Amino acid sequence: MISFTPFTPLSPPPPPPTSAATHSLPSVDRFAFLIENSKSLTRLLQTHAALLRHGFHDHPILNFKLQRSYAALGRLDYSVTLFRRTRNPNVFFWTSLIHSHAQSGLHDLALLYYSQMLTQGVEPNCFTFSAVLKVNSLEPGRALHCHAIKFGFDSDLYVRTGLVDVYARAGDVRSAQHLFDTMPGKSLVSLTAMITCYAKHGKVDEARALFDGMRDRDVVCWNVMIDGYTQHGMPNEALLLFRTMLAAKVKPNEVTVLSALSACGQIGALESGRWLHTYIANNRIQINVHVGTALIDMYSKCGSLEDARLVFDRIRDKDVIAWNTMIVGYAMHGFSQEAMLLFNEMGRIGYQPTDITFIGILSACAHAGLVSQGQKFFSSMKNNYGIKPKIEHYGCMVNLLSRAGHLEEAYDLIKNMDIDPDPVLWGTLLGACRLHGNTALGEEIAEFLVSHDLANSGTYILLSNIYAATGNWDGVAKVRTIMKESGIQKEPGCSSIEVNNKIHEFVAGDKRHLKSKQIYNMLEEINGWLKAHGYTPQTDIVLHDLGEKQKEQSLEVHSEKLAIAFGLISTKPGATIKIVKNLRVCLDCHAVTKLISKITGRKIIMRDRNRFHHFENGECSCGDYW
Repeated sequence: MISFTPFTPLSPPPPPPTSAATHSLPSVDRFAFLIENSKSLTRLLQTHAALLRHGFHDHPILNFKLQRSYAALGRLDYSVTLFRRTRNPNVFFWTSLIHSHAQSGLHDLALLYYSQMLTQGVEPNCFTFSAVLKVNSLEPGRALHCHAIKFGFDSDLYVRTGLVDVYARAGDVRSAQHLFDTMPGKSLVSLTAMITCYAKHGKVDEARALFDGMRDRDVVCWNVMIDGYTQHGMPNEALLLFRTMLAAKVKPNEVTVLSALSACGQIGALESGRWLHTYIANNRIQINVHVGTALIDMYSKCGSLEDARLVFDRIRDKDVIAWNTMIVGYAMHGFSQEAMLLFNEMGRIGYQPTDITFIGILSACAHAGLVSQGQKFFSSMKNNYGIKPKIEHYGCMVNLLSRAGHLEEAYDLIKNMDIDPDPVLWGTLLGACRLHGNTALGEEIAEFLVSHDLANSGTYILLSNIYAATGNWDGVAKVRTIMKESGIQKEPGCSSIEVNNKIHEFVAGDKRHLKSKQIYNMLEEINGWLKAHGYTPQTDIVLHDLGEKQKEQSLEVHSEKLAIAFGLISTKPGATIKIVKNLRVCLDCHAVTKLISKITGRKIIMRDRNRFHHFENGECSCGDYW
């Protein structure tokens, strides 16, 4: 709640000037000019004091301008005090007051002043509605819609656009769409509001149809559409539209590059991310803490921690979000000691860790199997910093405990949580049951999930994995039958690699690529290398009751192997190969990739669903713990 500091004039207003001196006094126009050109609070106070000394304390135009200027300079308390001293304020005074509070995010106060205006018998105008329609909740928005109809402003273009925006922000897409469709005319602002509505709520095809139909597009509507793609897991479309924007000679701003950097990070497009970094520097887009943090996130997710750290060190006014992003970056790469050092340095400087900080540091512990350290961090989060654990923190702890073999302790933690566990958390424990061969606990958890209608495709896949690991093919067949009858499908494995600023995607056994023949020739060559080094395929992970030869053939065409083969034929000898996989890398592919890195002398960086793996000279940064 804002505190209202009483505004006291520097001196009481003098008596009206004599007629003889009138010609030498400042005029209303002069004072209006001085108010409008007061760029600092001190200058505005001086002008106000002069205005009072010359007897203009009750001049409606000057008071109105003063009220607006105080609000614009961040002194809403002065603005409110001046308003309260205004005799019989008209709708323009009230609207200015409402607008200034709405602009400052004080929506409840804006609504309160709107209500007081009505009780004073002052009717709103279209500008009043445009101001007050910044509310963030649906019920006040609906009431304002009724008022707009009552006072005859519902057909006004700006008011209707404001109403569309209210319903859009509240998630009532149907009402927003109805208002938009019945608008007599559609401005750039109203079109952007509706595109924002669609994009925010996942209707990206509808948003794109509106976007494509626009004659004139400003940077805002481009940003909305690009961000819509980014936020809903369509990074390739986001980057394609970003390039289209550049081709259309529309200059990106900070918001644009934030979305584009996020898209690069999602698909691990390091080359595109580096190009974008250069573009930002060359086009004088300020690398402030927001852009800098987005660059750190992008470089971390694209596998280049060196670049991420360089950006981090160059940010002058780092906030806690920048620190968190760097800590999370180290964690996802399994560089646990570096994450902890940064956490300690952050505390030493005086930054208070947040819930995101602890997600990062607990993930770092989980990736390295640091059970005791993770437990200490988890306790300190609650006891030392008063941060209540969220589902993500419990997920980190379950991952830490279960992967380290403490399955029963992880199970007890889930059962005693203050919040309901989600499928991801149960899936983590189920995956650990498979890893440690605890079929009994895995079956118990799976049965619990099925009986409580909490099972998803991942539940069945993990249970199938558990049965397959013990050679229980009847159990595998039973689970697969249930999945087929229920229409549950396994998420297909997909791996991607960026070459020459283009993303190439592969699924298992993929032969759609233009260089498919060369890729499979390289796979044959790789198989020869592996056999020469005595490698035996890990056929026990194949989830089908097949012959050994068929199992080997199934393993040979996993998506990450196809991506690596393409990388070997498409990049210069010695160049680092970066792969992004949507699922956890399997044991066989992990072992094969280690050998390929040794045989070829290449560094291979692979980002799977859980973390990064840096393969170099036959070793992996995860230490075979993932």
